[in-house]
Amino acid sequence: MDVKEAVAKAKTYVAEAFAGESLTNLGLEEVRFDDTADTWSITLGFSRPWDAPKIVTNRLGRDLDLNRIYKTVRIADPDGRLLAVDDRVPLMAEG
Repeated sequence: MDVKEAVAKAKTYVAEAFAGESLTNLGLEEVRFDDTADTWSITLGFSRPWDAPKIVTNRLGRDLDLNRIYKTVRIADPDGRLLAVDDRVPLMAEG
């Protein structure tokens, strides 16, 4: 499958898995393909209604939304099978 198809599958898996949680702002963050394992790792970010906005500005002047949730979805390339959905904790710039 190509990258667009893999991303679409990942978004569908997350939307269905978290269907009862009223996700908003579902968006692509990262994509990686592992040639050895023949798998896609796709990180998606989203918000849920109970996540209160909490913006913090780091030392580089970038706003970081600390309440955005990130999940990495692993998908088998040959058949599009879902392998895992894991938490992805964003790295914070150290000062």
